[in-house]
Amino acid sequence: MLNITINGRPAEAQPGETILEALNRASVKVPTLCHVEGLAPTGACRLCMVELEANHQLVPACSYPVAEGMAVGTRTPDVLEARRTILELLLSNHPDDCLYCLRNGNCDLQRLAKEHGIDQRLYRGKQTKIPLDMSGPALVRDPEKCILCGRCVRVCEEIQTVSAIDFVGRGCNAYIGTAFGRGLNVSSCIHCGQCVRVCPTGALVERNQVREVLRALADPNLFCVVQHAPAVSVTLAEEFGIQPGSDIDGRMVAALRSVGFKRVFDTSFTADLTIMEEGSELVHRVKTGGVLPMMTSCSPGWIKFVEQFYPEMIPNLSTCKSPQQMMGALIKSFVAEREGVEPRRIFSVSIMPCTAKKFEAGRAEMRQDHVPDVDIVLTTRELGALLRLCGVDLNAFEPEETDTPFGERSTAGKLFGATGGVMEAAIRSAHFLLTGRNLADLKIEPLRGLDGCKELTANIDGLEVKAAVVSGLGNARKLLDEVRAGTKQLHFIEVMTCPGGCINGGGQPLSTTTDAVKARMKRLYEIDGEETLRLSHENPWVTRLYAEFLGEPLGHKSHELLHTHYHQRDVVL
Repeated sequence: MLNITINGRPAEAQPGETILEALNRASVKVPTLCHVEGLAPTGACRLCMVELEANHQLVPACSYPVAEGMAVGTRTPDVLEARRTILELLLSNHPDDCLYCLRNGNCDLQRLAKEHGIDQRLYRGKQTKIPLDMSGPALVRDPEKCILCGRCVRVCEEIQTVSAIDFVGRGCNAYIGTAFGRGLNVSSCIHCGQCVRVCPTGALVERNQVREVLRALADPNLFCVVQHAPAVSVTLAEEFGIQPGSDIDGRMVAALRSVGFKRVFDTSFTADLTIMEEGSELVHRVKTGGVLPMMTSCSPGWIKFVEQFYPEMIPNLSTCKSPQQMMGALIKSFVAEREGVEPRRIFSVSIMPCTAKKFEAGRAEMRQDHVPDVDIVLTTRELGALLRLCGVDLNAFEPEETDTPFGERSTAGKLFGATGGVMEAAIRSAHFLLTGRNLADLKIEPLRGLDGCKELTANIDGLEVKAAVVSGLGNARKLLDEVRAGTKQLHFIEVMTCPGGCINGGGQPLSTTTDAVKARMKRLYEIDGEETLRLSHENPWVTRLYAEFLGEPLGHKSHELLHTHYHQRDVVL
């Protein structure tokens, strides 16, 4: 360890660390706007400036290495003045429309300006005039609010390897845009929303649909129902200042009923259904020599990624719809029949941790007789906004159960919220489908954790099943290249678009940290350990649904409602 001094106090640092890393370990916070955890520093925004006391030099903490005996000042007059000046220059051509911005009250630039006592505009620059891009089905770009920190570009290019956006132009004419200035709808964007999650201002936001939901709830001619994804109940609490990882499932259900939804369903139920269909599909492919490796189809950003960049591997994708779309299809068929409601009168809302689910719900393949399976998708953030708008206090509600017929779910379905969860649930049921008996130990440790790539070889009665789990599309690209080159032999691949899975989705709270993601994952595993129904194929309502309505997995009715197809997409690159 190296001995350094921070603001006159002794501290330690590891060789090769940056000053910022040493400061974080010592719990000394400095502001940053361009820094992305886990990526190499760029030093672009210079807000993390600190002073080296030896020569009174100002250096960016994020990119300057520590050295033995270094003395660093983080709050000297020169440092504070430099940061203040940088912020004033960033604000010089920033719009003054905070009251109308979706990020008002949750904007890093706004927060830093307040912290540094900036209460007037000292500099006025030429206002950036670039049209608002509302062409995409899930995301909205407002280049006038962009401060060119580059976070979105780096996440899109380095983590997701999509490169839908990049810096355009030079100097004062620079901006972040798509290829040839086209809209997001014709770019390579997969709508994952990871750019929104790291954007410090309102330059990138989700397409907000809270008003549409409120109008539907107020319409007496509509039968409004809602479903919520496995990851939402362990995340929504953070929108209301409750500790990360808190499971508020029951209170969330009560709150959704209080705002006017007539039925509240748990998407974890159709996660169980997905396992029945997807597990049966995998077994069928293995036994009949079908296309392998089979790849999961639950994550819509991943599906679009394959359609654009690996169209020759579309046959490897499972034909199963995602749990969201399965639930939507069943609501407008089975539930409509049971409730005696015309499917067109049902307004189906989905609460998801993912912005790409908005894109998925609008796909032409996700309709029956021109009726969409899901009408509107709200992110976890939008649900928080909806409840606050309606004056709902989550703490005031007693927990309530979700509605039948989709009220009972296994913990296997709940695990879909974390990377590795789909695979763990699938292997549990695939073992039963192949052998007629359950695994002795349902906890599959190699599939758990936040590692971007995980592999497992399972021996099921002499049949070796090789599986891989990846999260983050950069990791998926590496694996697909190996599969395509023939250097990786696998039977089953689970891919989650977002690093860590849905618990770190693009629609989750903007304050998400690595510790918060770990807390959410930990809570999902705790739920799996605490409850007794842990196998998708043992869910009694799933069994009953097949007996009363669907017939059997991969049967005619289930293919009609629960399966789909995908196609190659041309994009502007």
